[in-house]
Amino acid sequence: MWNLWVCVQRAVLFTYIILHCFSHSVRGLNVCMSGSATSCEECLLIHPSCAWCAQEEFGRARTLTSRCDFSQNLLKRGCEPRFIENPRSVSSTLKNRPLSSKSSGSTQYGVTQIQPQKISVSLRPGDQTSFEVQVRPVEDYPVDLYYLMDLSLSMKDDLDTIRNLGTKLAEEMKKLTSNFRLGFGTFVDKNMSPFSYTAPSYQENPCNGYKPFPNCVPSFGFRNLLSLTDKVDRFNEEVQKQMVSRNRDAPEGGFDAILQAAVCKEKIGWRKEAYHLLVFATDDVPHLALDGKLAGLVQPHDGQCHLNDKNEYSASTKMDYPSLALLGEKLAENNIFLIFAVTKRHYVLYKNFTALIPGTTVEILDQSSKNIIQLIVNAYNNIRSKVELSVWDHPEDLSLAFTATCQDGQSLPGLRKCADLKIGDTVSFNISVDARGCPPPGTQKSFSIKPVGFKDRLEVSVDYLCGCSCTRYTQNNSSRCSSSGTYTCGTCRCEPGYRGAHCECEEGDTSSLNLGACREAEGKQVCSGRGECSCNQCWCYESEFGKIYGTFCECDDFSCARHKGILCSGHGDCHCGECKCHAGYIGDNCNCSTETAPCVSEDGRMCSGRGSCVCGRCQCTEPGAFGDTCEKCPTCPDACATKRECIECRLFNTGKYADNQTCQRMCKDQIMSMDTLHTDDPSAVLCLYKTENDCVMKFTYSEHASGQSVLKALQKPECASAPDALTVVMAVVGSILLVGIVLLAIWKLVITIHDRREFARFQSARSRARYEMASNPLYKQPISTHPVETVFHMHSKSYNGGVH
Repeated sequence: MWNLWVCVQRAVLFTYIILHCFSHSVRGLNVCMSGSATSCEECLLIHPSCAWCAQEEFGRARTLTSRCDFSQNLLKRGCEPRFIENPRSVSSTLKNRPLSSKSSGSTQYGVTQIQPQKISVSLRPGDQTSFEVQVRPVEDYPVDLYYLMDLSLSMKDDLDTIRNLGTKLAEEMKKLTSNFRLGFGTFVDKNMSPFSYTAPSYQENPCNGYKPFPNCVPSFGFRNLLSLTDKVDRFNEEVQKQMVSRNRDAPEGGFDAILQAAVCKEKIGWRKEAYHLLVFATDDVPHLALDGKLAGLVQPHDGQCHLNDKNEYSASTKMDYPSLALLGEKLAENNIFLIFAVTKRHYVLYKNFTALIPGTTVEILDQSSKNIIQLIVNAYNNIRSKVELSVWDHPEDLSLAFTATCQDGQSLPGLRKCADLKIGDTVSFNISVDARGCPPPGTQKSFSIKPVGFKDRLEVSVDYLCGCSCTRYTQNNSSRCSSSGTYTCGTCRCEPGYRGAHCECEEGDTSSLNLGACREAEGKQVCSGRGECSCNQCWCYESEFGKIYGTFCECDDFSCARHKGILCSGHGDCHCGECKCHAGYIGDNCNCSTETAPCVSEDGRMCSGRGSCVCGRCQCTEPGAFGDTCEKCPTCPDACATKRECIECRLFNTGKYADNQTCQRMCKDQIMSMDTLHTDDPSAVLCLYKTENDCVMKFTYSEHASGQSVLKALQKPECASAPDALTVVMAVVGSILLVGIVLLAIWKLVITIHDRREFARFQSARSRARYEMASNPLYKQPISTHPVETVFHMHSKSYNGGVH
């Protein structure tokens, strides 16, 4: 995203520089002045934008060849508009009948399918003009259909199929037009070796000895059997009479037949006011130009009609087959749509031919021509659904460019064809034309534009604007030229031996003293090397870079300092090598603006308090600060405080920006309210502040790649709830009791452990003492043991007797 933004910025800067340079072309590179034209005619040929001033008193003092310039510059320099020679290319309509909507029945001479019909264009070399052409195929237009059939032996089944073609075809075509005529012709090939059988035994019957079909007629080039007629029964009669023939090689001589059917207009019967359809039915490939050399035919086809009194092609054995280029030219010249009706295995070959022959279509023919009627109807509808313009007699020094506007209304530059049209649809074409040069004076040319297959055409006449009207006032030996030159178009053309703007000086009159008057100092060049010394004064040359001036041509307006390629940064004028800056700018090249308003930030501080204003732009001194006014600084200490005001006014309508207008003016950053604030973005700065309710508000501050500040804030501040007193007391008491119990338990555990250890030591000591008494033989227990009864008896006696 960042790279895209940088590219856009660079593109805008580049466009600005280009436009800026163009706007200063009169002071910089000037194509009109760079040509050093010395006459009006030379000036007009330099560039179509150049103009000539024929005003007598015109031009900067002592400046050579300054009359050729852009017309706006001439006006600024004081040339009156009536003296400016600047012819423009124009077009004018001479004949403009409206388009017809429907054919007028049997007479079609009032039908118009192209508008306008005649225009004239006046062209200045290099200057373009354009005109509009509209085309509308009308409804119920007459149709002439000539059926040209291959009668080689392989087409026998097809011949049987079309014996009643005329009646059926007429019935179908009447659905499309009320004025239909039909004709019929056949072809085989040149009746000569190696194309046909020429042995004596085959001359009358080429099928002699051929068992599958023993009888056929001799080969022939082309025969016109039925000229175009509305009596379709005649078509059926002629087909019934026909017999197939036999040739030797696979290719046929069909292109000979097509050319004769196209150019023999009178014998075929083509009407001028009708669509001309030529159906070419065959099941094999055709012979092409240069194939005739196999039989010794080296003469190229002349493109003329060669039908004899018997309506047969008489030059079949005299000339080569026609080329594709010649065939296409003659078909277009006679407005004929050619329909190739061929078998499927040859479809691709004939499809390639359609790309080389304008106005040609191809349809697939069944093996026995069963689909011929539907094929013709489909081809006719396909032809009527297209409009394609062609150019005739195109002059080589003219350039034409087409833009089609078809039924959808969209302009299609570079196209001269519209398809998928309905009868009655109107399409238009914009045609731009310009001349690449000037022919000899007085030359007039013309060309035609016509839709392919239409009889209608647009005639365009062309004349060239290569001269100047001011030459009509030429004066020989004019007093304006000291009677030593010819005055024409504001300038003097001096006779040999004379020089000067008014031919006032003789060439041999220049002395060293006179040349010294043209030097700024001794040893320096005459007129600083940038002019001519004439009649003791310098006449400065014109420069393509700008103006050269001064007594000794020592000054100019283009040798000053530049900034980014622009003279004096575009904010000053160059005077004799030094930039004179306009108000508000300083510096050697006037690139430093004294204006400080662009440095003031939204809050009224200069560069947001983070930099200084230098040449009308902020130079940020605070680390991390950027932006036009250093207003962006995520890492600055006061960044959070600055953005806090916007968070408060935008989300909670509080703070010092709470006023709505102030908030909108000061806070233009994008603020997103979040349920949970994520702080894992390393480029984002986390900011916190305490609200009036002792709550904590959190938000993050970062800069988007586009330069926009992005703030993400919690929807609500985080607030701590007040503690419950009873809960606190109970918690404290419980904690004390719990601690006391734990301490008592620990004390009890310690005492118990200690007592058990002491008792265990006591028990151990007792056991050790008892063991010692039982094992000592010197020790005897002082107490005697008596039975219980005795003891009891003794005690009783003592008690009773009172004796102790």
